[in-house]
Amino acid sequence: MALRQSVGDLACTLLSIVRTRMELFSLEATEQKGRLVVLMGLTAAALLFLTLAVLVFSIAVAVYFWPTDQRYMALYILAACYLILGIGFLLAVRSKLVHGAMPFAATIDELRRDLALAERLREPSDSSRAGREPLGAKELP
Repeated sequence: MALRQSVGDLACTLLSIVRTRMELFSLEATEQKGRLVVLMGLTAAALLFLTLAVLVFSIAVAVYFWPTDQRYMALYILAACYLILGIGFLLAVRSKLVHGAMPFAATIDELRRDLALAERLREPSDSSRAGREPLGAKELP
């Protein structure tokens, strides 16, 4: 009966560990989802108003330079500025994606520690081997 109780206790402990890790994962997933929704909303609003500002600015420059001979040069300079800014922002986004924090880092860290503990428990300890003598080590009289 003791073996059955030990196996039951071990199963309960393992299920408790798995449940705790799943709760942590769920909490982090909810946090990441909320963060993503807020960021996407702010990004959409920023893009809308920046697009409107660029459009109005471009029309103003085109209207101002249209009667002169430099009208095409002004439009080319505007296009080059927009291209440089666009490339710069794309590089910034790429940098954030490559070097940003890994999602679910706490869950992964907890699972890594659990695995390390399990590996240590699998290996026989030095103290348990020290009390035993190898077979055939005793001298016969």
